[in-house]
Amino acid sequence: FCPYPMKLLSPAISSLARMRFWRIEAWTKNPVDAQREVLQDLVTSAQYTEFGRKYNFSKLFSLREFKQAVPIHEYEDLKPYIQRIMEGEQNILWNTPIHWFAKSSGTTSDKSKYIPVSDESLEDCHFKAAKDVLTLYYNFNPDSDLLTGKGLVIGGSHTVHQINEETHYGDLSAVLLHNSPFWAHWIRTPELSIALMDEWESKIEKLAQNTIMENVTSISGVPTWTLVLFRRILEMTGKNSISEVWPNLELYIHGGVSFVPYKEQFEKLIGKNIHYLEMYNASEGFFKKKKKPDEEGM
Repeated sequence: FCPYPMKLLSPAISSLARMRFWRIEAWTKNPVDAQREVLQDLVTSAQYTEFGRKYNFSKLFSLREFKQAVPIHEYEDLKPYIQRIMEGEQNILWNTPIHWFAKSSGTTSDKSKYIPVSDESLEDCHFKAAKDVLTLYYNFNPDSDLLTGKGLVIGGSHTVHQINEETHYGDLSAVLLHNSPFWAHWIRTPELSIALMDEWESKIEKLAQNTIMENVTSISGVPTWTLVLFRRILEMTGKNSISEVWPNLELYIHGGVSFVPYKEQFEKLIGKNIHYLEMYNASEGFFKKKKKPDEEGM
């Protein structure tokens, strides 16, 4: 990897990110209109699916009509449809082919749930929300050098399982890594083969070995494993703090568990003040993030 392309690309990406801010302001100031527009787009797209025909999506033009026509569905209600999609049927719940399923921790009678992930879900929800995260970060940190370096990604289990020739499932991290746009690989570390490792003891060792020489400017991952990685890196390098290893580190992104019990340990091991940002990206979709780093809540 050559650092110079990122030195050139960073100002351009930063400018593009800032240009998106007016879009975010538009839907945050008009949330009801934004949600109505999204609902109508979804209903229009799915009107000729089996589910859409069942509930007459083609005749639904208002929130009131939708609520009257479509009962609340739990996962168990949708499970028969999802099973058929996993067996190869299409145009059941969505109007484009489904080739990926995110395996989610179960809160129903099943051990796990399988959430269909469409191309539109990836592009218009997960990846677009990630761009919004970057936009908001730059808006509140206009002098940031975030994209002059790399983002260290410490995910969970990344094993991908094949259902058939065209269809796979894995946890959300695996689905996102396998479908990331090409440019995302330029600004992320470690390489995909290490990021997809499933055995954590070996993975931490590989992560440490392959990232200590990188210019890491951001880290995202589960706090517990991130702390394990920090301590291993300090053992390997003999440094007193992570900021000596990665002097340009400026952001840690976390989610899924409360960060309160871990923050003091992070501050001590990192050895300098950085920004902390919480977000909630689930198998069902990207739900929320902190608008401003270091504030409470999302």
